Amino acid sequence: MKRFLVTTFFSYLSVSILAQTLPQTLTVKGIVIDSLTNKPLGYVTVALQDPKTQQSIKGTLSKQDGSFELKSSTGKTYQLTFVSVGYKSKVLDIGGSDANVSVDKVLLSPSSNQLKEVAVTGVRPLMKQEIDRISYDVQADPDSKGLSVLDMIRKVPLLSVDGNNNILFKGSGNYKILINGKESALMVRNPSDILNAMPATNIEKIEVITTPPAKYDAEGLTGIINIITKRNVGQGYTLALNTRFNTVFGPGGNLSGTFKQGKFGASFIVGGGSNGNTTTGFGNTENIFASQTAILQTGTTNQIGTLHYGSTELSYEIDTLNLLTASINLFGTNQTQNIFQNSKTDSLGIAQQAFDLRSTGYNNFLGLDASVNYQLGFKKSKDELLTFSYKYSNAPTSLFANNIFSERFSYPLLLFPDYNQYNNSGNKDHTIQIDYAAPLTKTISIEAGAKAILRDNFSNYNVNDRDTVTQQYATNNTLTNDFNYHQDIYSLYNSYDLKMDKWAAKAGLRLERTEINADFISAGVITTPSYSNLIPSLSIQRNFEKSSFDFGFTQRIQRPGIVQLNPFIDRSNPNFVVTGNPALRPELDNTFDLIFSNFSKAALNIDLSYAFSNNSIQNVSSLKVQSVNNKTDTVTYTTFQNLGSNKTLGLNANTNMAITKQFTLGLNGQVNYIWLSGTFNGGSYHNEGLTGTAFGNMRYKFGKGFALTFNAGYFSGQVNLQGKSNDYIFNQYLFSRDFFNRKMTIVLVANDPYAKYFNSRSYINAAQFYQTSFNQNYYRSLAVRFNFKIGKLKGDIKKNEHGIENNDIKNSSKTPIVNQ
Repeated sequence: MKRFLVTTFFSYLSVSILAQTLPQTLTVKGIVIDSLTNKPLGYVTVALQDPKTQQSIKGTLSKQDGSFELKSSTGKTYQLTFVSVGYKSKVLDIGGSDANVSVDKVLLSPSSNQLKEVAVTGVRPLMKQEIDRISYDVQADPDSKGLSVLDMIRKVPLLSVDGNNNILFKGSGNYKILINGKESALMVRNPSDILNAMPATNIEKIEVITTPPAKYDAEGLTGIINIITKRNVGQGYTLALNTRFNTVFGPGGNLSGTFKQGKFGASFIVGGGSNGNTTTGFGNTENIFASQTAILQTGTTNQIGTLHYGSTELSYEIDTLNLLTASINLFGTNQTQNIFQNSKTDSLGIAQQAFDLRSTGYNNFLGLDASVNYQLGFKKSKDELLTFSYKYSNAPTSLFANNIFSERFSYPLLLFPDYNQYNNSGNKDHTIQIDYAAPLTKTISIEAGAKAILRDNFSNYNVNDRDTVTQQYATNNTLTNDFNYHQDIYSLYNSYDLKMDKWAAKAGLRLERTEINADFISAGVITTPSYSNLIPSLSIQRNFEKSSFDFGFTQRIQRPGIVQLNPFIDRSNPNFVVTGNPALRPELDNTFDLIFSNFSKAALNIDLSYAFSNNSIQNVSSLKVQSVNNKTDTVTYTTFQNLGSNKTLGLNANTNMAITKQFTLGLNGQVNYIWLSGTFNGGSYHNEGLTGTAFGNMRYKFGKGFALTFNAGYFSGQVNLQGKSNDYIFNQYLFSRDFFNRKMTIVLVANDPYAKYFNSRSYINAAQFYQTSFNQNYYRSLAVRFNFKIGKLKGDIKKNEHGIENNDIKNSSKTPIVNQ
């Protein structure tokens, strides 16, 4: 922590010293006045913009007496822009060869419409508080050219990233990620993979939906993260090339583009890269109380992999009232693994068992989804829309591991042979949806719709043991199964939206019926019965001149996904077995949010939340004694269960401020207190504790397109029913240079330069045993990023207002990926 504070201090000191040497030649001064009251206006955003690109060159806020001052280089023409909440924006043309420009009094007229949604900071605000969500404008953040989307998420209110690069929403992993308002194959399995590889320049904004309205599926306990990709299309085209090279993960890049000609529009992203050739360590230590047995494991994991992804959206405007759109998304990974581990077991200091195990195999994933939407408009109102949608998704995973033992001690080959295991799993979805939206009055609008998701979760797995005589592999029938889990969800929703000058409200109900039918080759597997849920949602917003209060309440469902349901028994580590639970029931969560947003000199957003659930899905471990040919062996068995209550009280604060005209500072922090309790394996468990995250970023803009950024963060670790995980510190340095009127950017990135590795540790304190585990992750990496774009266009690609968003299953990604 001392290292973090010292680094922060010297980074601030260095940019402050450099600030004294930068030349400033053009000075623009003036005073902003309210046209009605004739009084000075403070905290008005004033910015110099390039009239061609509309990019901000310099920006500031007017003082309390209305005065302002901006400096830039002479010899250019600028637009001087004035923006303030509750007032009409004003733009003045200035520049030329003058060294000093005075615009005297600038009169701003009050806007006739008060806030429907409130913007924060700058000519293009970084944040926007709406009635049920917070939006972070990625394109308004100058660092977007040098960061990945995963890096950018650290800056977004209510979101954080832990030491294993798992994304957290209010400190929880129970949320749903959408791409452009729709569930995507890109996010089905390991969203950290794709978001770490994708440059932030491909993203328009990130929405944090704290109180999802009734039109969204009821899944995602904490809320929904909606990532909006860039789709700016008018007549013309643009192309953008983004590449990177990372010292740990190697090369990667993508090509994105937009096109519009007449009634047809299209946008696309296609990319890929290496996941590197990495070797890291891991270990497990377990003490079993009853037998005074100790298990010690150490090992290494070598991984070589690649990833690829693509996304395209198409739009055809049949006429002013009829619109046809379609989208296709694809994401795949190919990963080979070579794992070596040494395992030793002793009791009272006497060796009981030992072996070495080498496991080689692969883990491949391919996700695909395609959708088509038809939107019908009505002449009497442009806001009355009827939309028909269909979507197909397929997300299969193929896993294989060949396990060979050596150096056996009291681990006989006849009882514990070499073996290999296969698991082909995934889900296929067909979704049909109809949506209707219309205004009822000038202040009230209605949304209603129906939806059917026909989902087939599947897992075909088998284990083959090697015969000690013939050396041939034969199927182990006790560990082989064909699992098909059909989950059909039928839903109806209705919501109402009220918008007035100072008040806004949104309320709705969603009725969902979940039909479940499971098929197995083997008997004895139990599944949960079908069930129905009526889900309410309520959001209320009160707007003031420069601030707002928002209150939200909703119930959410946590349906288990294929990872939690899959009864496949993963024995790649024979002492620590992992499996799913087909009998899991959905978790029902109640969430309350109170959000305060202030938009004066420094943007400030504060969220106070409370959530509770009485049948929480928890990851739990216990000891099981297995018997093979009258020889017993004790293993740790990890699975998922519906256990007791989960209560969380949380506070999040986010601010962005301009310390000087060149130096900006952003802070994003969160603290949660968690209470967990439940009964498992005959014992009662209770755990509680404080968790939190803190992220800060400082950016200094030099002349001639140079900029220096320092990002730092702290993650306290998580509290689980049976234990906790350790804390983590994150540091990142970026040095960027713009060329050719900002059409090309080169960024140098240093991630966590202080150490090569970081050890992620977790602890389990169960009634029968105590266990500690660590996984070594790459910490230090250097990267070069290159961005280049060509073309010119204006406007947006035409898209339907409603569509399919399958946000109804549990996000279960826990794959550690390091910053790239």
